[in-house]
Amino acid sequence: MPKIPRIKILLVLLVVFSCVCSSINGAVSYDDKAIIINGRRRILMSGSIHYPRSTPQMWPDLIKKAKDGGLDVIQTYVFWNGHEPSPGKYNFEGRYDLVKFIKTVQEAGLYVNLRIGPYVCAEWNFGGFPVWLKYVPGMSFRTDNGPFKSAMQRFTEKIVSMMKSEELFEPQGGPIILSQIENEYGPVEWDIGAPGKAYTKWAAQMADGLKTGVPWIMCKQEEAPDPMVVQLIIHIIDTCNGFYCEKFTPNKPYKPKMFTELWTGWFTEFGGAIPTRPVEDIAYSVLRFIQNNGSFVNYYMYHGGTNFGRTAGGLFITTSYDYDAPIDEYGLLNEPKWGHLRDLHTAIKLVEPVLVSSYPTVTYPGKNQEIHVFLPKNGDCAAFLSNYDPQFSAKMTFGNSQYDLPPWSISILQDCKKEVFNTAKVNAPSTQRKMTSVGSFSWQSYNEEAPSSDSSDTLSMEGLYEQLNVTRDESDYLWYLTEVYISPNEQFLKNGQFPVLTVMSAGHALHVFINNQLSGTVWGSLKNPKLTFNGNVKLRAGANKISMLSVSVGLANVGTHFETYNVGILGPISLTGLNEGTRDLTKQQWSYKVGLKGESLSLHTLDGSSSVEWLQGSLVAQKQPLTWYKTTFNAPDGNEPLALDMNGMGKGQMWVNGEAIGRHWAGNKARGNCGKCSYTGIYNENKCNRYCGDPSQRWYHVPRSWLRPTGNFLVVFEELGGNPDWITLVKRS
Repeated sequence: MPKIPRIKILLVLLVVFSCVCSSINGAVSYDDKAIIINGRRRILMSGSIHYPRSTPQMWPDLIKKAKDGGLDVIQTYVFWNGHEPSPGKYNFEGRYDLVKFIKTVQEAGLYVNLRIGPYVCAEWNFGGFPVWLKYVPGMSFRTDNGPFKSAMQRFTEKIVSMMKSEELFEPQGGPIILSQIENEYGPVEWDIGAPGKAYTKWAAQMADGLKTGVPWIMCKQEEAPDPMVVQLIIHIIDTCNGFYCEKFTPNKPYKPKMFTELWTGWFTEFGGAIPTRPVEDIAYSVLRFIQNNGSFVNYYMYHGGTNFGRTAGGLFITTSYDYDAPIDEYGLLNEPKWGHLRDLHTAIKLVEPVLVSSYPTVTYPGKNQEIHVFLPKNGDCAAFLSNYDPQFSAKMTFGNSQYDLPPWSISILQDCKKEVFNTAKVNAPSTQRKMTSVGSFSWQSYNEEAPSSDSSDTLSMEGLYEQLNVTRDESDYLWYLTEVYISPNEQFLKNGQFPVLTVMSAGHALHVFINNQLSGTVWGSLKNPKLTFNGNVKLRAGANKISMLSVSVGLANVGTHFETYNVGILGPISLTGLNEGTRDLTKQQWSYKVGLKGESLSLHTLDGSSSVEWLQGSLVAQKQPLTWYKTTFNAPDGNEPLALDMNGMGKGQMWVNGEAIGRHWAGNKARGNCGKCSYTGIYNENKCNRYCGDPSQRWYHVPRSWLRPTGNFLVVFEELGGNPDWITLVKRS
């Protein structure tokens, strides 16, 4: 290698250094202390509000309450499958009007953290990926794969171009101060090795090339790429997600310490209890992070909202995404959580100038006790007094005063003297949420029958086919149809000991019909979606019709190569107790019918419902599986949020005026430990549960904006059989 003169080396390094600096010193930049916006260091408080999980009519009020609660930033994912339901055909309307949502945030005077991903996880169907992506030739998700990178780049460029054209990035005068590429990829990269590292580097380079003018972040990504002499890459800020993140440090000393997901609760699964998290512990987590040089905290969720339609994913996730957030699913304040966090944010802003201009000095006055003192050169002062003991209060002397700290709490001292906040001293009011019935319904019913295997819209093949491969997620439902011939000489026809049908399925729920009569239902769970039906079946001499309705309850949203996960009946399927012993049905002729007849007829719409005869009055079906119900009702007076009380029903789906409310499964009772809950001590998602023994979800949000004053059209599909007379409309207050 030829010798390069020292002066040329210095010039090269100077150019490189100036390029690196320019990448982090725009209108939005950062240092190790803070995000810097137009030259001002900030401690930023943020909250997640996902635009598709509420309605455009709700957005202004939600964002105003977030601002009133002391937030600076609204954080949201971008939901690829909602925006591109089929290749090249885009949807940015209604609940998916991303530009309108961001402009609503801007009008309120708040910033935006836009997590483009486009993988989101988020308990969202298929992790936010459109199902068609799985079937692109050569496709492999989230790795160094050409087809995936091409599709991901195209969609990311689409979103960035849209934001630029609307001048929504902060250097253009817009509210977007941060963007995210990928999402919680670190564990996947660790799992797959070299292809994961190559993909991470590519994603960072791709994001850099889009020239947004704002920093990019990667959460849970310890190996977030950095600039190199040979090939310059923008600084990607690695960030932390979890219940606590005080021990997290960025992978380079010049990056700010960011907490992109502080979990305010946890999601609810059908069959599980409802998790909550005490606000004292959330505030404690915030201050432990900030006193350790933290500069950005985002609450996941600040408003969780609703998984309308079939958007819930991750298997068995409820339609409600309330998340025990400071603003509840219906847009009402969840007190005292909202109020206590508002008071926390007020206190943080009082000492913000001190925190962003100095580093803490830490002392340890006693066991489980710490004092963090921030003392910049201008003589200002702020202190954090911490008592980490989960059982005992502490009297702590600091300066010339003594301070009482409850267990598991932190106090903020303004000017290092005045206590302006303690995480365990809650002054906000505590409110009880009520559901009040405002009306019942008069129903009509229509019975959904199992299809015939020789229908024109069935597909016939030998053997069993994976469900998603057939449905492409156009419906939760896939019929598996076959016939079994029983000889008149079978012994069980004489002794009444019916054969046992065994069906093994990848999940998620299964209804088995023999000669159009329900023989049994089984379902899996979030932890074990696979299931086995094993039951006696009433067969008769001659041909017997076996109809099995396989039901998905959301698609997988997380895991290495989750696109390879299976749904539906994969077998083996067998009959035992015959003269021949066991008969294998797995490889015989099967017919497949996607969806329900009621779906193909659009019974959830007024026009579609007129195509069939409905039973009325005393003929309305009760506790009958596979039944459609319809009714009309007038909107109640007032502006309180509304919901359907589905207690007494089993499992199915609901629509109002053609809008899909979501999946209902009130028949799935909550399992778990619902004992006493203390705010002290390390929190996890199983610590503080409610409603064990009750439905995991009983009430289902009906947005006011979906209703007309009179003549609203409500349709319920019931899989298991329930009593529709128990369904009522309720007000949330």
